Amino acid sequence: MTAFSEADVGGGIRLHYAADGAADAPLALLVHGFPEGWYSWRHQLPVLAEAGYRAVAPDVRGYGGSSRPAEVEAYALEALAGDMAALAAQLSPDRPSVVVGHDWGAPIAWTSGLLHPGRFRAVAGLSVPHAAPGNRAPDEVHREMFTEKDRYFYIEDFQNEGVAEAELEADPAAVIRKFYYAISGDAPPGTWPNDKKPGDGLLKGLPEPPMPLPWLDQDDVAHYAAAFARSGFRGPLNRYRNRRRDWDMLRRLESHVITQPSLFISGTKDPATMLGGAKWKERLHALLPDLRGLHMIEGVGHWTQQEAPETVNSYLLAWLDHLGSTAA
Repeated sequence: MTAFSEADVGGGIRLHYAADGAADAPLALLVHGFPEGWYSWRHQLPVLAEAGYRAVAPDVRGYGGSSRPAEVEAYALEALAGDMAALAAQLSPDRPSVVVGHDWGAPIAWTSGLLHPGRFRAVAGLSVPHAAPGNRAPDEVHREMFTEKDRYFYIEDFQNEGVAEAELEADPAAVIRKFYYAISGDAPPGTWPNDKKPGDGLLKGLPEPPMPLPWLDQDDVAHYAAAFARSGFRGPLNRYRNRRRDWDMLRRLESHVITQPSLFISGTKDPATMLGGAKWKERLHALLPDLRGLHMIEGVGHWTQQEAPETVNSYLLAWLDHLGSTAA
């Protein structure tokens, strides 16, 4: 049965989390993305617990019931990876854990494994493949590719502090319905408008979905809307405002190779995966030498573990079974 608690992870940050499974079982930490919360792992928590793990899904700082510092720099990737390492250390002090992330949670998971290899014995990512930082800062690339060409790009729009918050906080339920649908596997081609301009905002041109979706109903939307009504969107948006800070941090590392056993899962209709470019699979194999599974689920869009929970669960369980109870 899913239970809820909080943990002090240092620096004045408390993380609210959902947990299922025995307290002394091996820990599997599930990290959500944008705009989600612990609830995005609702289909995985009981299944992993039944398989003998303690499955824990925190609200990342800035979300839900977790701490919400206002400063942009408080949401740097290094800090969020530190949160996960501190949480894992509290919940599993005597043995390393497994960390799994989706969307923004995937870079958090990859970076957690990279910066804290003694704390995490295996790493899995959904939707966003692990990648090394490029030779040019992402903010420069985004401006050149989109803003300077008068094309909309959501990450560029999210840099407008206060403006982006006002748009999303005006109707959190509409954000969930429209944004989730627009980049899901259910959305027909052309759902995401290609004529948007800088400053148009996230929701302009996005249609109302035919609710309920097979994987998202009104109760799910209401849960997310209530969570964002509580937390607001400043913390989640601040994650996107650390592009240069994250790039600088990652560029300082001697290596971006994750040596722990790894797994990657995505959908064939996930636009976030395709942002990695045509050779993302080659780069993934180079950076994950112990990659034990690369799965593309046919017809699934961005919300991997919500759109195809049974398939994702089967891949996760097979991977965890292959890992065995090493260090458990």
